[in-house]
Amino acid sequence: MTVSTSVDAEQAWKDLQRIRVPQERVYDEFERSASGGRGVTYGTAALMWMFLAGVGMELPGWGVGLFVAAYVCLLSVLIVMSSRRSRMQLHHTRCPGRMWAASGAVAVLVGGAIVLADHLTEPLEPVYAGLIQATAGVAVYLLSLAPANRWAADAVRSGGVPADDEEAGR
Repeated sequence: MTVSTSVDAEQAWKDLQRIRVPQERVYDEFERSASGGRGVTYGTAALMWMFLAGVGMELPGWGVGLFVAAYVCLLSVLIVMSSRRSRMQLHHTRCPGRMWAASGAVAVLVGGAIVLADHLTEPLEPVYAGLIQATAGVAVYLLSLAPANRWAADAVRSGGVPADDEEAGR
């Protein structure tokens, strides 16, 4: 049994746009909230710089432990403040593997920059070497964070399907 109904193309297009525009707004808001805003990004970068510069000063074991505890505490406070302010809460299934891959890639890049800067600054005094390592690590973090967030947010916008697969499905 086949049921045929006439479809008004213009009305169908209007209905699609009425649905699509709010959906696009959700994705736009997700892209804006993916990084947490400039304040969170720069706050994290400042904390990272202070931590890396402090650890580079060759502190005693208890000093490094205290420094790590303070860093984790301040970073946790920054995360809690950011999550309370966030207006966007997505279901956990809408956070694709690309988000984890992007975070991991940024971490690997920053870690690589710190290790490379460590090898290049070995002949320098510890204070200067620590400052250079901290600056290099934070610079790589700031330069790689925005592209990584855009790449991860594109997966949410496309529903996790690569652009080539979407076009092939049409």
